[in-house]
Amino acid sequence: MGSSAVSRLEVAERPSPSIADEVAAIARKELAPLAAAIDSGEVYPEALLRRLGDAGAWGSHVPDNDAMNGAADLRCAIQSIAALGEVCGATAFMAWCQNTLVWYAANSDNPRLLDKFADRFASGAILGGTGLSNPMKSFFGIEKLKLKGRKVEGGYVVRGALPWVSNLGPNHFFGTIFAREDAPGETVMFLADCANPGITLQPCKPFLAMDGTGTYGVQFRDAFIPDDQILANPAGPFVTKIRAGFILLQAGMALGLIKDCIAIMDEVDAPLGHVNRYLPQQPVQFKELFAELERETMALARDPFNAEDSYWRKVVALRLRLGEASVAAAHAAMLHCGARGYLMSHRAQRRLREAYFVAIVTPATKQLRKMLADA
Repeated sequence: MGSSAVSRLEVAERPSPSIADEVAAIARKELAPLAAAIDSGEVYPEALLRRLGDAGAWGSHVPDNDAMNGAADLRCAIQSIAALGEVCGATAFMAWCQNTLVWYAANSDNPRLLDKFADRFASGAILGGTGLSNPMKSFFGIEKLKLKGRKVEGGYVVRGALPWVSNLGPNHFFGTIFAREDAPGETVMFLADCANPGITLQPCKPFLAMDGTGTYGVQFRDAFIPDDQILANPAGPFVTKIRAGFILLQAGMALGLIKDCIAIMDEVDAPLGHVNRYLPQQPVQFKELFAELERETMALARDPFNAEDSYWRKVVALRLRLGEASVAAAHAAMLHCGARGYLMSHRAQRRLREAYFVAIVTPATKQLRKMLADA
């Protein structure tokens, strides 16, 4: 085979770089000046999130329903999240929230929901997130479902409270799950509209980092959820379908953070390399680890509907490694920086705080270890 043919094959195998490249440019030019304010909670970057929607950041992973088995490819979405994560972990997290909302709607079998919401979520016309932290824990025996619902004419009435849901605002949406009070053992996944008069957003206490992520406690007081906002009934098989994508999209947060931690270590090599060489963890090690994790992520991201148990176990194991690598890379970056990294004005301390979030956001390190042990 000629070299030109090989080159064409290699190009065909790569995801289109255009969206991720444009997202990276937006991150460098428009997001970087806001990163500290987003971290401290002074800014929720709604306009930036809509700008990213205009660039196509929220639609690249929508399944191709014309292809066999509705194939989907998460690579471009993960690369875009990683590009944001190189600059701001909080915005990478909000990007994951928006992308999961799109993922839920795009995979629903409810035609009325698809017609009403799918394109508006994917374009960023409607922003929102995911309220699956509690349900994901409940499905693995860690918590009980916090929301309860019952069938009424035209929909369901839901009550209960969720302690933390992110990327929210007065007109945002998010996906979550309730247990049916009138049909014990049954669960329903639905879209919650923050403008619903039965839904109240409660401000949270300040977090260690990432306070500008639009994170609220959410109370449901007999909130009516119409049938056109039902994502799946029953919820269980739907969660099994979307769970790999839910977790793999989080890889972007970790990859972007790790890459910037490597850059931080490289930046201080000239003034501090003579003493940093005695530290046990060096940037070259993290560069090798990053390449390995990125390669594995991209391979798994091409097939998010793979139903094999071995595939699911690989996804869970990768997510565990990504969280642990994030903390290790940020820890090493702080040690390489020394006192200068301890200044609030230096991004190394922010990256360390963000890294702990990657390790504890659902599914957290301890849940991932439980999932692997139970598999």
